[in-house]
Amino acid sequence: MRREPHLKLADLLTELDMSRAAFYRMRARGKGPRSIKLPNGQLRFRRSDFEKWLNDHEEVPAC
Repeated sequence: MRREPHLKLADLLTELDMSRAAFYRMRARGKGPRSIKLPNGQLRFRRSDFEKWLNDHEEVPAC
């Protein structure tokens, strides 16, 4: 069984085209994707959690 890949914070920021400061502000407001905090303090993100978070924030066009 293969484990799901985890994204590093730098990878996530690249995909979002977002600065680290903006990400931490969003995270402080409780608006960021689910994360895993490692014992050394680094963050990791499950690809599936990130994709779900993106889908949950997709705008629906107004008709």
